[in-house]
Amino acid sequence: MKKCNSKDYDVLIDFIRNIYGFDKYIPLHEPSFDGNELKYIKDCIDSTYVSSVGKYVDKFESLFADYVGSKYAIATVNGTAALHVALRLVGIDNNSDVITQPLSFVATSNAIRYCGAQPIYVDVSRNTLGMCPDSLYSYLKTKTFFQDGFTYSKLSNRRIGAVLPMHTFGHPCAVDELLEICDKFNLPLIEDSAESIGSLYKSKHTGTFGKFGTFSFNGNKTITTGGGGMIITNNYDLAKKAKHITTTSKVKDPYRFIHDEVGYNYRLPNINSALGCAQIENLQKKIRKKRALAKSYKNILSTTNFSFFNEPKKAKSNFWLNTLILSSKNERDSFLKITNEKGIMTRPAWTLNNKLEMFKECECHNLDNSNWLEDRLVNIPSSV
Repeated sequence: MKKCNSKDYDVLIDFIRNIYGFDKYIPLHEPSFDGNELKYIKDCIDSTYVSSVGKYVDKFESLFADYVGSKYAIATVNGTAALHVALRLVGIDNNSDVITQPLSFVATSNAIRYCGAQPIYVDVSRNTLGMCPDSLYSYLKTKTFFQDGFTYSKLSNRRIGAVLPMHTFGHPCAVDELLEICDKFNLPLIEDSAESIGSLYKSKHTGTFGKFGTFSFNGNKTITTGGGGMIITNNYDLAKKAKHITTTSKVKDPYRFIHDEVGYNYRLPNINSALGCAQIENLQKKIRKKRALAKSYKNILSTTNFSFFNEPKKAKSNFWLNTLILSSKNERDSFLKITNEKGIMTRPAWTLNNKLEMFKECECHNLDNSNWLEDRLVNIPSSV
Protein backbone atom coordinates (compact mmCIF):
# COMPACT_ATOMS: atom_id res chain seq x y z
CA MET A 1 0.00 0.00 0.00
CA LYS A 2 1.64 3.22 -1.21
CA LYS A 3 1.51 6.62 0.43
CA CYS A 4 -0.64 9.14 -1.43
CA ASN A 5 0.80 12.31 -2.96
CA SER A 6 -0.58 15.77 -3.73
CA LYS A 7 -1.79 14.71 -7.19
CA ASP A 8 -3.81 11.90 -5.63
CA TYR A 9 -5.48 14.41 -3.31
CA ASP A 10 -6.23 16.74 -6.23
CA VAL A 11 -7.95 13.91 -8.11
CA LEU A 12 -10.12 12.97 -5.12
CA ILE A 13 -11.03 16.52 -4.08
CA ASP A 14 -11.82 17.63 -7.64
CA PHE A 15 -14.02 14.56 -8.10
CA ILE A 16 -15.96 15.23 -4.89
CA ARG A 17 -16.37 18.92 -5.74
CA ASN A 18 -17.61 18.10 -9.25
CA ILE A 19 -20.33 15.89 -7.77
CA TYR A 20 -21.45 17.93 -4.76
CA GLY A 21 -20.54 21.52 -5.60
CA PHE A 22 -17.62 23.93 -5.45
CA ASP A 23 -18.87 26.61 -3.07
CA LYS A 24 -20.35 24.77 -0.14
CA TYR A 25 -19.46 22.57 2.80
CA ILE A 26 -19.88 18.92 1.83
CA PRO A 27 -21.28 16.67 4.59
CA LEU A 28 -20.50 13.00 4.93
CA HIS A 29 -24.06 11.82 4.33
CA GLU A 30 -27.17 13.98 4.21
CA PRO A 31 -30.77 12.80 3.74
CA SER A 32 -32.69 13.23 0.51
CA PHE A 33 -36.43 13.95 0.33
CA ASP A 34 -37.69 13.63 -3.22
CA GLY A 35 -40.95 11.70 -2.88
CA ASN A 36 -44.20 11.79 -0.92
CA GLU A 37 -42.69 12.90 2.39
CA LEU A 38 -44.65 16.16 2.73
CA LYS A 39 -47.88 14.58 1.48
CA TYR A 40 -47.78 11.74 3.99
CA ILE A 41 -46.71 13.92 6.90
CA LYS A 42 -49.52 16.39 6.17
CA ASP A 43 -51.99 13.51 6.04
CA CYS A 44 -50.67 12.29 9.38
CA ILE A 45 -51.03 15.73 10.96
CA ASP A 46 -54.54 16.14 9.54
CA SER A 47 -55.52 12.81 11.09
CA THR A 48 -54.24 14.04 14.52
CA TYR A 49 -52.62 10.60 15.02
CA VAL A 50 -49.00 11.69 15.26
CA SER A 51 -47.77 9.48 18.10
CA SER A 52 -47.35 5.70 18.39
CA VAL A 53 -50.77 4.84 16.94
CA GLY A 54 -51.79 5.40 13.33
CA LYS A 55 -52.00 3.83 9.90
CA TYR A 56 -48.47 4.75 8.86
CA VAL A 57 -46.86 2.66 11.62
CA ASP A 58 -48.48 -0.51 10.32
CA LYS A 59 -47.87 0.46 6.71
CA PHE A 60 -44.19 1.16 7.26
CA GLU A 61 -43.73 -2.16 9.05
CA SER A 62 -45.47 -3.99 6.22
CA LEU A 63 -43.48 -2.23 3.48
CA PHE A 64 -40.22 -2.90 5.30
CA ALA A 65 -40.93 -6.58 5.90
CA ASP A 66 -41.82 -7.02 2.22
CA TYR A 67 -38.67 -5.22 1.10
CA VAL A 68 -36.20 -7.25 3.16
CA GLY A 69 -38.06 -10.54 2.85
CA SER A 70 -38.95 -11.03 6.50
CA LYS A 71 -42.26 -12.26 7.87
CA TYR A 72 -42.49 -9.63 10.61
CA ALA A 73 -41.18 -6.11 11.26
CA ILE A 74 -41.61 -4.01 14.40
CA ALA A 75 -40.82 -0.29 14.22
CA THR A 76 -38.93 1.32 17.12
CA VAL A 77 -37.77 4.79 18.11
CA ASN A 78 -34.19 4.07 17.06
CA GLY A 79 -31.80 1.29 16.13
CA THR A 80 -30.37 1.04 19.63
CA ALA A 81 -33.82 0.35 21.05
CA ALA A 82 -34.29 -2.33 18.40
CA LEU A 83 -31.04 -4.00 19.47
CA HIS A 84 -31.95 -3.77 23.15
CA VAL A 85 -35.27 -5.51 22.62
CA ALA A 86 -33.80 -8.19 20.35
CA LEU A 87 -31.14 -9.01 22.95
CA ARG A 88 -33.67 -9.13 25.75
CA LEU A 89 -35.92 -11.48 23.77
CA VAL A 90 -33.15 -14.06 23.31
CA GLY A 91 -32.66 -14.06 27.09
CA ILE A 92 -29.72 -11.71 27.58
CA ASP A 93 -29.47 -10.59 31.21
CA ASN A 94 -26.90 -9.77 33.89
CA ASN A 95 -25.69 -13.37 33.91
CA SER A 96 -24.82 -13.24 30.21
CA ASP A 97 -21.99 -12.33 27.88
CA VAL A 98 -22.54 -11.39 24.24
CA ILE A 99 -19.88 -11.84 21.55
CA THR A 100 -19.61 -8.85 19.24
CA GLN A 101 -17.02 -6.85 17.29
CA PRO A 102 -15.06 -3.80 18.50
CA LEU A 103 -15.23 -2.00 15.14
CA SER A 104 -18.76 -0.65 15.48
CA PHE A 105 -20.74 2.36 16.62
CA VAL A 106 -20.99 2.39 20.41
CA ALA A 107 -24.72 1.55 20.28
CA THR A 108 -23.87 -2.10 19.65
CA SER A 109 -22.03 -2.43 22.96
CA ASN A 110 -24.42 -0.09 24.79
CA ALA A 111 -27.41 -2.30 23.96
CA ILE A 112 -25.61 -5.29 25.45
CA ARG A 113 -24.91 -3.34 28.63
CA TYR A 114 -28.56 -2.16 28.81
CA CYS A 115 -29.44 -5.81 29.45
CA GLY A 116 -26.89 -6.01 32.25
CA ALA A 117 -24.63 -8.21 30.12
CA GLN A 118 -20.98 -7.83 29.13
CA PRO A 119 -19.57 -7.66 25.59
CA ILE A 120 -16.83 -10.04 24.46
CA TYR A 121 -14.89 -8.70 21.48
CA VAL A 122 -13.62 -10.86 18.63
CA ASP A 123 -11.86 -9.59 15.53
CA VAL A 124 -13.23 -8.36 12.22
CA SER A 125 -12.13 -9.39 8.75
CA ARG A 126 -10.21 -6.99 6.51
CA ASN A 127 -12.27 -8.34 3.61
CA THR A 128 -15.68 -7.42 5.04
CA LEU A 129 -14.99 -5.03 7.98
CA GLY A 130 -17.47 -7.20 9.90
CA MET A 131 -17.02 -10.05 12.36
CA CYS A 132 -14.45 -12.60 11.22
CA PRO A 133 -15.71 -16.22 11.29
CA ASP A 134 -12.21 -17.55 11.96
CA SER A 135 -11.83 -15.24 14.96
CA LEU A 136 -15.25 -16.23 16.32
CA TYR A 137 -14.49 -19.93 15.96
CA SER A 138 -11.01 -19.56 17.47
CA TYR A 139 -12.45 -17.80 20.51
CA LEU A 140 -15.24 -20.33 21.01
CA LYS A 141 -12.89 -23.27 20.54
CA THR A 142 -10.21 -22.08 22.95
CA LYS A 143 -11.84 -19.71 25.44
CA THR A 144 -15.19 -21.33 26.23
CA PHE A 145 -16.64 -24.56 27.61
CA PHE A 146 -19.92 -26.32 26.82
CA GLN A 147 -22.16 -27.47 29.65
CA ASP A 148 -25.82 -28.54 29.83
CA GLY A 149 -26.47 -27.32 26.30
CA PHE A 150 -24.95 -23.86 26.78
CA THR A 151 -21.62 -22.19 26.04
CA TYR A 152 -19.77 -20.40 28.83
CA SER A 153 -16.76 -18.10 28.95
CA LYS A 154 -13.80 -19.68 30.74
CA LEU A 155 -12.78 -16.22 31.94
CA SER A 156 -16.07 -14.99 33.38
CA ASN A 157 -17.94 -18.30 33.84
CA ARG A 158 -21.01 -16.49 32.49
CA ARG A 159 -23.25 -18.00 29.83
CA ILE A 160 -22.66 -16.64 26.35
CA GLY A 161 -26.15 -15.65 25.30
CA ALA A 162 -25.74 -14.47 21.71
CA VAL A 163 -23.43 -13.51 18.89
CA LEU A 164 -23.91 -9.98 17.53
CA PRO A 165 -22.05 -9.08 14.31
CA MET A 166 -22.48 -5.76 12.51
CA HIS A 167 -22.62 -5.15 8.74
CA THR A 168 -20.10 -2.32 8.75
CA PHE A 169 -20.82 0.72 6.52
CA GLY A 170 -23.43 -1.40 4.72
CA HIS A 171 -21.02 -4.18 3.69
CA PRO A 172 -22.38 -7.64 4.56
CA CYS A 173 -20.15 -9.82 6.71
CA ALA A 174 -19.88 -13.57 6.06
CA VAL A 175 -23.06 -14.11 7.99
CA ASP A 176 -23.73 -17.65 6.72
CA GLU A 177 -20.38 -18.81 8.11
CA LEU A 178 -21.08 -17.07 11.42
CA LEU A 179 -24.50 -18.73 11.60
CA GLU A 180 -22.97 -22.17 11.00
CA ILE A 181 -20.55 -21.61 13.89
CA CYS A 182 -23.35 -20.34 16.14
CA ASP A 183 -25.38 -23.45 15.44
CA LYS A 184 -22.45 -25.67 16.50
CA PHE A 185 -22.24 -23.88 19.85
CA ASN A 186 -26.01 -23.43 20.34
CA LEU A 187 -25.82 -19.63 20.19
CA PRO A 188 -28.50 -17.34 18.72
CA LEU A 189 -27.29 -14.89 16.08
CA ILE A 190 -28.59 -11.31 16.05
CA GLU A 191 -27.57 -9.09 13.13
CA ASP A 192 -26.84 -5.43 13.74
CA SER A 193 -27.94 -4.31 10.28
CA ALA A 194 -28.25 -0.64 11.26
CA GLU A 195 -26.28 0.55 8.22
CA SER A 196 -27.17 -2.07 5.64
CA ILE A 197 -30.69 -1.46 4.33
CA GLY A 198 -30.58 -2.56 0.68
CA SER A 199 -27.51 -4.80 1.12
CA LEU A 200 -27.61 -8.44 0.09
CA TYR A 201 -25.44 -11.44 0.89
CA LYS A 202 -25.82 -14.41 -1.46
CA SER A 203 -28.95 -12.67 -2.81
CA LYS A 204 -30.55 -12.56 0.65
CA HIS A 205 -31.07 -9.33 2.57
CA THR A 206 -28.96 -8.61 5.63
CA GLY A 207 -30.84 -9.06 8.88
CA THR A 208 -32.74 -12.13 7.65
CA PHE A 209 -30.12 -14.76 8.55
CA GLY A 210 -30.24 -14.60 12.34
CA LYS A 211 -33.03 -14.91 14.89
CA PHE A 212 -33.38 -11.12 14.72
CA GLY A 213 -32.12 -8.34 12.49
CA THR A 214 -32.16 -4.69 13.55
CA PHE A 215 -31.97 -1.52 11.46
CA SER A 216 -31.54 2.23 11.98
CA PHE A 217 -33.24 5.18 10.24
CA ASN A 218 -31.20 7.96 11.78
CA GLY A 219 -30.89 11.15 9.75
CA ASN A 220 -27.60 10.05 8.20
CA LYS A 221 -28.79 6.63 7.03
CA THR A 222 -29.73 5.59 3.48
CA ILE A 223 -33.39 6.14 4.35
CA THR A 224 -34.48 8.12 7.38
CA THR A 225 -37.47 8.65 9.63
CA GLY A 226 -35.62 11.42 11.49
CA GLY A 227 -34.86 8.86 14.17
CA GLY A 228 -36.15 5.33 14.16
CA GLY A 229 -35.31 1.67 13.96
CA MET A 230 -36.75 -1.70 13.02
CA ILE A 231 -36.69 -5.24 14.38
CA ILE A 232 -37.24 -8.07 11.91
CA THR A 233 -37.82 -11.77 12.57
CA ASN A 234 -39.53 -14.78 11.03
CA ASN A 235 -40.74 -16.00 14.42
CA TYR A 236 -44.37 -15.09 15.15
CA ASP A 237 -44.12 -15.42 18.93
CA LEU A 238 -40.97 -13.29 19.11
CA ALA A 239 -42.53 -10.65 16.85
CA LYS A 240 -45.65 -10.53 18.99
CA LYS A 241 -43.56 -10.21 22.14
CA ALA A 242 -41.40 -7.49 20.58
CA LYS A 243 -44.45 -5.43 19.64
CA HIS A 244 -45.90 -5.89 23.12
CA ILE A 245 -42.88 -4.82 25.17
CA THR A 246 -42.06 -1.89 22.85
CA THR A 247 -45.52 -0.47 23.61
CA THR A 248 -45.05 -0.42 27.42
CA SER A 249 -46.48 -3.97 27.66
CA LYS A 250 -50.00 -2.53 27.58
CA VAL A 251 -52.80 -5.08 27.44
CA LYS A 252 -55.67 -4.22 25.07
CA ASP A 253 -58.64 -2.85 26.95
CA PRO A 254 -61.41 -0.40 25.95
CA TYR A 255 -60.39 2.20 28.54
CA ARG A 256 -58.29 0.77 31.40
CA PHE A 257 -54.50 0.99 31.67
CA ILE A 258 -53.30 -2.56 32.24
CA HIS A 259 -49.64 -3.52 31.84
CA ASP A 260 -48.58 -7.11 32.45
CA GLU A 261 -44.78 -6.74 32.65
CA VAL A 262 -42.04 -4.14 32.53
CA GLY A 263 -42.02 -2.74 29.02
CA TYR A 264 -40.47 0.10 27.05
CA ASN A 265 -41.86 3.20 25.37
CA TYR A 266 -39.99 2.27 22.20
CA ARG A 267 -42.62 2.38 19.44
CA LEU A 268 -41.96 4.60 16.43
CA PRO A 269 -44.47 7.50 16.20
CA ASN A 270 -46.92 7.63 13.32
CA ILE A 271 -45.48 10.90 11.99
CA ASN A 272 -42.00 9.37 11.73
CA SER A 273 -43.46 6.29 10.09
CA ALA A 274 -45.16 8.49 7.50
CA LEU A 275 -41.72 9.81 6.56
CA GLY A 276 -40.45 6.23 6.43
CA CYS A 277 -43.21 5.15 4.05
CA ALA A 278 -42.25 7.89 1.61
CA GLN A 279 -38.55 7.10 1.94
CA ILE A 280 -38.90 3.38 1.33
CA GLU A 281 -40.89 4.02 -1.84
CA ASN A 282 -37.72 5.49 -3.36
CA LEU A 283 -35.25 3.16 -1.68
CA GLN A 284 -34.27 1.20 -4.79
CA LYS A 285 -33.52 4.44 -6.65
CA LYS A 286 -31.33 5.57 -3.75
CA ILE A 287 -29.47 2.25 -3.74
CA ARG A 288 -28.83 2.48 -7.49
CA LYS A 289 -27.43 5.99 -7.06
CA LYS A 290 -25.24 4.98 -4.14
CA ARG A 291 -23.84 2.01 -6.02
CA ALA A 292 -23.19 4.21 -9.07
CA LEU A 293 -21.34 6.69 -6.84
CA ALA A 294 -19.22 3.89 -5.39
CA LYS A 295 -18.39 2.65 -8.88
CA SER A 296 -17.32 6.15 -9.89
CA TYR A 297 -15.13 6.48 -6.79
CA LYS A 298 -13.55 3.12 -7.53
CA ASN A 299 -12.85 4.03 -11.14
CA ILE A 300 -11.41 7.50 -10.53
CA LEU A 301 -9.31 6.36 -7.57
CA SER A 302 -7.81 3.49 -9.56
CA THR A 303 -5.52 6.14 -11.07
CA THR A 304 -4.25 7.10 -7.58
CA ASN A 305 -2.60 5.46 -4.60
CA PHE A 306 -5.84 5.60 -2.62
CA SER A 307 -7.21 2.15 -1.77
CA PHE A 308 -11.00 2.09 -2.17
CA PHE A 309 -12.84 -0.53 -0.11
CA ASN A 310 -15.07 -2.51 -2.48
CA GLU A 311 -17.97 -4.79 -1.61
CA PRO A 312 -17.04 -8.24 -0.26
CA LYS A 313 -17.35 -11.40 -2.34
CA LYS A 314 -20.88 -12.82 -2.64
CA ALA A 315 -22.27 -9.47 -1.45
CA LYS A 316 -24.19 -6.62 -3.00
CA SER A 317 -23.54 -3.62 -0.76
CA ASN A 318 -25.51 -0.42 -0.37
CA PHE A 319 -22.20 1.47 0.08
CA TRP A 320 -23.77 3.51 2.86
CA LEU A 321 -20.45 5.18 3.60
CA ASN A 322 -17.70 4.89 1.00
CA THR A 323 -14.43 3.92 2.60
CA LEU A 324 -10.71 4.31 1.94
CA ILE A 325 -7.91 2.34 3.56
CA LEU A 326 -4.75 4.45 3.92
CA SER A 327 -1.17 3.33 4.35
CA SER A 328 -0.68 4.35 7.98
CA LYS A 329 -2.13 6.19 10.96
CA ASN A 330 -0.03 9.24 10.08
CA GLU A 331 -1.42 9.34 6.57
CA ARG A 332 -4.94 8.91 7.94
CA ASP A 333 -4.47 11.89 10.21
CA SER A 334 -3.07 13.99 7.35
CA PHE A 335 -5.98 12.97 5.12
CA LEU A 336 -8.55 14.01 7.72
CA LYS A 337 -6.86 17.36 8.26
CA ILE A 338 -6.48 18.18 4.53
CA THR A 339 -10.01 17.24 3.50
CA ASN A 340 -11.84 18.79 6.44
CA GLU A 341 -9.89 22.04 6.11
CA LYS A 342 -11.07 22.17 2.50
CA GLY A 343 -14.72 21.92 3.58
CA ILE A 344 -15.12 18.24 2.74
CA MET A 345 -16.30 16.20 5.69
CA THR A 346 -14.40 12.96 6.19
CA ARG A 347 -14.09 10.94 9.36
CA PRO A 348 -12.02 8.11 10.83
CA ALA A 349 -13.31 4.77 12.03
CA TRP A 350 -15.01 4.74 15.41
CA THR A 351 -12.73 4.35 18.39
CA LEU A 352 -12.76 0.59 18.97
CA ASN A 353 -15.42 -0.16 21.58
CA ASN A 354 -12.99 -2.12 23.75
CA LYS A 355 -10.87 1.05 24.12
CA LEU A 356 -13.76 3.13 25.45
CA GLU A 357 -13.70 3.80 29.18
CA MET A 358 -16.86 1.85 29.98
CA PHE A 359 -15.82 -1.26 28.03
CA LYS A 360 -12.04 -1.36 28.45
CA GLU A 361 -12.20 -4.16 31.04
CA CYS A 362 -14.24 -6.43 28.78
CA GLU A 363 -12.88 -9.73 27.49
CA CYS A 364 -11.11 -9.53 24.12
CA HIS A 365 -9.77 -12.11 21.70
CA ASN A 366 -6.96 -11.23 19.28
CA LEU A 367 -7.94 -7.93 17.61
CA ASP A 368 -5.11 -7.41 15.12
CA ASN A 369 -7.35 -6.58 12.15
CA SER A 370 -9.53 -4.21 14.17
CA ASN A 371 -6.51 -2.30 15.40
CA TRP A 372 -5.02 -2.18 11.91
CA LEU A 373 -8.23 -0.83 10.40
CA GLU A 374 -8.81 1.71 13.17
CA ASP A 375 -5.47 3.33 12.27
CA ARG A 376 -6.10 3.45 8.49
CA LEU A 377 -9.80 3.64 7.68
CA VAL A 378 -11.57 6.85 6.60
CA ASN A 379 -15.08 7.53 5.28
CA ILE A 380 -15.66 9.99 2.43
CA PRO A 381 -18.80 11.84 1.26
CA SER A 382 -21.54 9.40 0.28
CA SER A 383 -24.81 11.34 0.00
CA VAL A 384 -27.24 10.21 -2.68
